[in-house]
Amino acid sequence: MRGKGKGSWLDSLRRAAARMGAFFRKEPMDRELEAEVAAHIEMATAENLQRGMTPEEARRQALVRFGGVEQAKERQRESRGLPWLDTVLQDLRYTMRTLGRDRGFATIAILILALGIGANVVVFSVVNTILLRPLPFYDPSRLVWIAPADAKGLSASTYSVDAYEDLRLMNRSYEDVTGYFAFSTEDNYKLTGRGVPLPVTGIMVAGNFLHVLGVEPMLGRQFTPEESIKGGPAAVMLSHAFWQRQFGGDRSLIGKAIAFDGKPVTVAGVLPESFDFGAAFSPGARVDVLTPLIMDDIRYQGNTLTFLGRLKPGVTLAQARAEATTLFPQFYWGKRFPESKGNYKDAARPVPLKEYVSGKLQRSLVVLWCAVGLILLIVCVNLSNLLLARSAARSKEFALRSALGAGRARLIRQLLTESLVLAGAGAALGLGLAYALLRYLAHQGSIALPLLSSVRLDGTALGWSLLITVSTAVLFGLVPGMRASRANVQEALKDGGHGTTEGRQHERMRTALVVSEVALACVLLVGAGLLLRSFLRVLDVDLGFQPSTAAAVRVDYDESMSTEKRSAMLEDLAHRVGGLPGVEEVGFSDNLPLDRNRSWGAPRIKGKTYKPGELQGAFVYIVSPGYLKAMGMRLRGRDFTWQDNDKSEGAVVLNESAAKGLWPGEDAVGKMAVIGKKDVRVIGVIADVSDTNVEGKSSWQMYLPMMQKDWGPDGATLVVRTKLPPEQLAGSVMRTLREINPNQPAVEFRPLQRLVDHAVSPRQFFMMLVGVFAALGLVLASLGIYGVISYSVTRRTQEIGVRMALGASPGNVQMGVLSKTLRMAAAGIAVGAVVSIAVANLIASLLFGTTPTDPTTFVAMAVLLGAVAALAGYLPARRASRINPMVALRNE
Repeated sequence: MRGKGKGSWLDSLRRAAARMGAFFRKEPMDRELEAEVAAHIEMATAENLQRGMTPEEARRQALVRFGGVEQAKERQRESRGLPWLDTVLQDLRYTMRTLGRDRGFATIAILILALGIGANVVVFSVVNTILLRPLPFYDPSRLVWIAPADAKGLSASTYSVDAYEDLRLMNRSYEDVTGYFAFSTEDNYKLTGRGVPLPVTGIMVAGNFLHVLGVEPMLGRQFTPEESIKGGPAAVMLSHAFWQRQFGGDRSLIGKAIAFDGKPVTVAGVLPESFDFGAAFSPGARVDVLTPLIMDDIRYQGNTLTFLGRLKPGVTLAQARAEATTLFPQFYWGKRFPESKGNYKDAARPVPLKEYVSGKLQRSLVVLWCAVGLILLIVCVNLSNLLLARSAARSKEFALRSALGAGRARLIRQLLTESLVLAGAGAALGLGLAYALLRYLAHQGSIALPLLSSVRLDGTALGWSLLITVSTAVLFGLVPGMRASRANVQEALKDGGHGTTEGRQHERMRTALVVSEVALACVLLVGAGLLLRSFLRVLDVDLGFQPSTAAAVRVDYDESMSTEKRSAMLEDLAHRVGGLPGVEEVGFSDNLPLDRNRSWGAPRIKGKTYKPGELQGAFVYIVSPGYLKAMGMRLRGRDFTWQDNDKSEGAVVLNESAAKGLWPGEDAVGKMAVIGKKDVRVIGVIADVSDTNVEGKSSWQMYLPMMQKDWGPDGATLVVRTKLPPEQLAGSVMRTLREINPNQPAVEFRPLQRLVDHAVSPRQFFMMLVGVFAALGLVLASLGIYGVISYSVTRRTQEIGVRMALGASPGNVQMGVLSKTLRMAAAGIAVGAVVSIAVANLIASLLFGTTPTDPTTFVAMAVLLGAVAALAGYLPARRASRINPMVALRNE
């Protein structure tokens, strides 16, 4: 038995070697085969001659008895060598010759495929980066974000230092808990000792922050415990981009001191390129450095810390949530540090860090993915139409190949090979387009999408491109291949005539494909229209301030100076900047709307007792005189003056929501309120200002004077309203700032409109992409309509000539062609409108101020599609009306 098995194995090896050798010797063997066939036919012919047949009849009978010569050759070829590889190479060679003869068709098909596949690769890469790919941390599935459910604003989603220390001590669910200071501002540090001070944005993180995330520095070390205590050595961790940009990637910098804020700070390490703090935790923000958070410095500032934790192995999220329900209320008011206020009766709700980072975008990204999938489907339908027209023109070729022995499977395989070659070329070009676009998106810091800076064309995206390339080739090549494979000599000859059954079948199928193409384009257009209407409604939202012609710049000053000196310095600066040409209003604030935010305890009516939870917290802005006017806010009452200092009565300006909440039905101006333990008078009420986002309802807001020491500002931002473009005024403002403070860093004088643009950038991003896809779908649909109508006119040239010879006018001919065009468009619009209603209801949560069945959008999209369809049909109709009857009849 073993010997027999060994012999069988050797025989198989010999047969394989023979086939391989035959494959590489196929040309000589083909010549031998032809000689052998010719010899068989000559012998049969000779026998027939001996039977008394004429030479012609003898050869004819020999061929009949032998059977199809080419079929016999094909059977013999398939019995030798590697038939599948031989066939594939034959199909490829034939495909290249065929496409080379029809370069116009090949070019159009490749361009259409490149757009469809490239768009799909780009969207998949974005979806993969934000939704599918794990976060760039060690074992990210065990990382959780800890915050109260549905918290609004930073103060409501952060905790105090004592809560942080108690949670680390008392929990049983986490390996460790970490956090960072949530209220860091842009350009909050400055790099000195290198000429003009350079603004640097840094985040203070707990000493164990990188350890909990599982991030190891690319160079150097993590922070030491000594660097996280008050009075310890100062250290900094550089981001990879900042290290490259400012220090040229100097590896010798590790362990050396650089000057931050005029003080020596040791460079502990450089973060890996894959770690971008802003991309994960503050989309759209640039973070240059991390510094160790000194807990004692912020212990009495209230809720300022974010919480992140790493679950212990085997601990579920449900267990962590159950523990938080019982644990967090024990932190109420703090036990070890009563002065550090914290109200945690509402338990924290841990969520997976991935969900916190990108969960809110899931629905939008899925919609975007579906939209680009529709584009690929439209591409397939369009190319199927082109291939059907092309296969109709090649019907005689396919029938002749069938007569010569090519089976149905061989014809289908040949056409699928052509589809694969076209799809492969389109994918190669599409990947080039996708690569360029992804690089552009990765450097768009103005788009507030998480992890966008890490989007790239990776192996997963390449695998996806391969999948959709093959799928697309099969989708648009299978139907024409099935149709062509059914052709035979007789039907092909009939199809070569005019008005035959096969010709009409081709036309009906192409018409059905165009109707489906228009329907898909209609769905895309309606979705894009609804998102566009929503975006326009967002832009029409009353922000409560006027961002146009206003700009802001962060002012550097010594924060240790007294309230009186700070007020005098700011008043002097306001006077100098206000005197610059083109400046209308000037003011200061430690915070801007739609930027970072903080909330304090709610203002209360003096002498009134409130039940727990009856009042909501208020967002707080510490401002100077002129700020409200510089922002373009609508004020009722009076503004602050520089005399609203510690020697005067406490003052506050409330927004309308806070005023109505405290004194419903009354005028709040002039009323007394209590903030903390201080009595203040309401000197004015302003219209509600968008605080955390443009689309949400405004919270309570209160504006307090920075001239009073009870309300110490966290820095100062100069706001200037100007008649000039901000970039023209930037140089004058910066020179004025340096006249007062030579160490003022070269910070950017940024327009306030940028805050609004940043807030709406995610919606704008999705709207623009869907809009581009809708426009592409519209173009492809119009091309499909044009192709079908143009093909129909070409086939009916003689018929149209006869009609015109019998008296039909050019106008009648045009109307006939246009009516067919509009019937196809109307059918597609009707189907698309029904599907669009269902799709619009699915994306209702993404709409703002717009209903899913918005009649304006549906009517506008139907009119647009109809107009484009009429234009696409007009060109063939015009050509049809110019047919010369005599020429057409002569050709007939």
